[in-house]
Amino acid sequence: MDYYNILGVPRSATQEEIKKAYRKLAMKHHPDVGGDIVKFQEITNAYETLSDTDKRFQYDNPQAKPQFHNMNAGGFPGGFSFNVNGFDLNDLFTQAFGHQHPFQQQQTNTKPTYRTKVSVALIDVYNGTDQVLQLGTPSGTKVINIKVPKGIYNGSQIRYDSLIDDGILLVEFHIVPDLRFSREGDDLYSNMPISVLDLIVGTTIEFKTISGKILQVNIPAKTQPNQHIRLAGQGMSRSNGTFGDQILLLKPYIPDIVSDNVIEAINNSKLTKEI
Repeated sequence: MDYYNILGVPRSATQEEIKKAYRKLAMKHHPDVGGDIVKFQEITNAYETLSDTDKRFQYDNPQAKPQFHNMNAGGFPGGFSFNVNGFDLNDLFTQAFGHQHPFQQQQTNTKPTYRTKVSVALIDVYNGTDQVLQLGTPSGTKVINIKVPKGIYNGSQIRYDSLIDDGILLVEFHIVPDLRFSREGDDLYSNMPISVLDLIVGTTIEFKTISGKILQVNIPAKTQPNQHIRLAGQGMSRSNGTFGDQILLLKPYIPDIVSDNVIEAINNSKLTKEI
């Protein structure tokens, strides 16, 4: 495993450069902000090695004789270190969010971690919702209520520390596929059937967004099939109160009934072009 590659720094990186890279990646991949636990552990392991002079020397020179050094890293349940070679993630969260990190008082906590998976409808992810869970623990079945944040991504994990008296809850969210909307990032995509005649002459179509809003969408004359129509700000909600976009994919079809006048006009147009 290439620790330099994990942190995104060259082998000649200074300690300050390594610390800066770790700070950025730790904030991005931390489980509390929906990051991947395995990825976060890899980043932490890489920093723990490269930020320590002796460990880094041994890593860069695997044939060299190991040197003794002091290990002064604290930890918290799950194996993640919050004080890695003098770098305190508690301070990082305090600086970034203006409050104490929720794990700061639990570094010596040995409570077990319970893991579960929850399926959520896309509309509930858009609105944010509450969900009731039944969790089996050694002390019996626990019925708890969790908050599903707006805009959470498929596969995201959230840690809940105060819902279970005798443990910590780690929930992985799975978004149920929707019949009308497919999601890419914070944008939503929908197929929109439309007559080829309407594409030719232009029209106005109605579209119901995921929020329930009815929009009048103008389709200009001579619009090409399979064109994308972007509706800004009508896509997926985000936790910061902003929204992605809604994209309509125009899917043309030939009407079941086409008048003879239309067919004649098309034929005349073809003859005109040939002449």
